[in-house]
Amino acid sequence: MSESFNELENLKYVSVGIVSDEKGYTDKQCPSEDCEFLFKVNNKDWLNIFKDEAVWCPLCRHEAPAKEWFTIAQIEHAKEEAFNVVKGLVGKSLTNMTKNFNRGQNKKGFVSISMKYKGTNTRTFTIPAKAAEAMELDISCEKCQSRFSVIGSAFFCPACGHNSVTQTFSDSLRKIKAKRDNLEVIREALIAASSKDDAELTCRSLRETCISDGVVAFQKLCEGLYEPYGKSPFNAFQRLGQGSELWGNAINKRYSDWLTAEQLNQINVLFQKRHLLSHNEGIVDEKYVTKSMDSSYKIGQRIVVSDNDIEALLIILKKLSDGLKFGCSVV
Repeated sequence: MSESFNELENLKYVSVGIVSDEKGYTDKQCPSEDCEFLFKVNNKDWLNIFKDEAVWCPLCRHEAPAKEWFTIAQIEHAKEEAFNVVKGLVGKSLTNMTKNFNRGQNKKGFVSISMKYKGTNTRTFTIPAKAAEAMELDISCEKCQSRFSVIGSAFFCPACGHNSVTQTFSDSLRKIKAKRDNLEVIREALIAASSKDDAELTCRSLRETCISDGVVAFQKLCEGLYEPYGKSPFNAFQRLGQGSELWGNAINKRYSDWLTAEQLNQINVLFQKRHLLSHNEGIVDEKYVTKSMDSSYKIGQRIVVSDNDIEALLIILKKLSDGLKFGCSVV
């Protein structure tokens, strides 16, 4: 039996390498079929910080052993490479057998017999899986310092499963900005694919969800930052006066320490608009007029969310979050 057939007989597994991208990150993918989120991890951190027992998906927090986080593309590449190695060993063995057989024939005899093997694949080494293009959002976990990168958003650290309220809040603001900045692109695409009516309904709905997204994101940020000081009342940080007072008692800073009088009025109006959208289909009632002190609407009208509203929301929430993060860190 040829040496190649001996190699094939003793072959237990085929090892296929994985190439990292230019930043030293390796591709991973959530093994949950409902998620399959693609992300990257820093190679050094994968070896030094990540544990074999468990890795978490940055998007859905699915938990699985480290050996299960290969991407679908990497698995398919590994299968193909394993097949090529086996095929190569068989081809190499048949090529050698053909040569040995032909060498042993008596070419001067009355009858001459020769063999020919037409196979071409004799590659018995594997080619590493290529890395996907580098991702733009690089994140470092505030708890375990592992580094990873994603496209879009990440809510959990893949190395320790930690949920960073500050990272989640930052992602929420980016999502709001992305919605606002791409409304016209969405409008034009829907007009081309469907109708002007569908385009208008969708874009108005997206613009209004920016306000709701911002209020909910701020609520979650405050709940997370407030944990060391006790349990806050239910949805307290959706009520600006109550939330400001809670922070005043906890860190001796209130919203008025970070915002101008005009900004305090703006954020109050925006929070009240969110309440109307969530609970009254955006129709102005007496409670809105009283709490917002917004004289631009009469009872029975429907509020309008403008790009200026969204811009004000982003600016003010960023100022509040920066103040709160700093205030909580120095107490």
